Amino acid sequence: MTNTTITVLRFGGRRLPRALASLPCHDGDDAGAIDAAVQGASRVVVMGSSADLAAVLTRLIRIDRLDVEVARVSRRWGARRALAGVAQRVPLIRDETGTALVDAAYWLPPGEDRVIHGEAVVDDDVLFDGEVTAVRIEPTASMPGLRAAALTGRMRPRYWLTGRAVQLGTTGARVVRDGVQLPREVKRSAFYRHTTGWLRVS
Repeated sequence: MTNTTITVLRFGGRRLPRALASLPCHDGDDAGAIDAAVQGASRVVVMGSSADLAAVLTRLIRIDRLDVEVARVSRRWGARRALAGVAQRVPLIRDETGTALVDAAYWLPPGEDRVIHGEAVVDDDVLFDGEVTAVRIEPTASMPGLRAAALTGRMRPRYWLTGRAVQLGTTGARVVRDGVQLPREVKRSAFYRHTTGWLRVS
């Protein structure tokens, strides 16, 4: 891959590593900036948080550009690895609004409540029915695509279920997606595997 096909998407004014300094760079503050960065690019290097990476993947879903390879520069993944790493297609998890999930999501009790009342299922298996402290959802690197766990009072998983989709029906819950809490409580929520995976560089 040549440098002319690699573009950097920077969030929050992060300082560019020397290895990326010669590449085209866009500040990914909105959908238009993301669109401009992927225009003609075969690989996008994201400098930002998990929520920022999720915003990029969400945009790639909406503009039908999941052919673009996506690398992330973080404490774990360095700039040189983002340039030289190999892309592999992995499951892409999204919610019912079409927003991608990168690291983890939580269903948490609403307001001052200590538990969630309702039911959640992973594919055809019941995750919980009744009351639970919280639920954690994570994408997986291989099929079927995600795993979910009901959490105890100490926020520890009771057990994990894997599947293509997880759905919640409840009297009320808060949703936290990649560290960002949604502004409104929900009575229904779902995360599921998109029809096409994303090209993760590692």
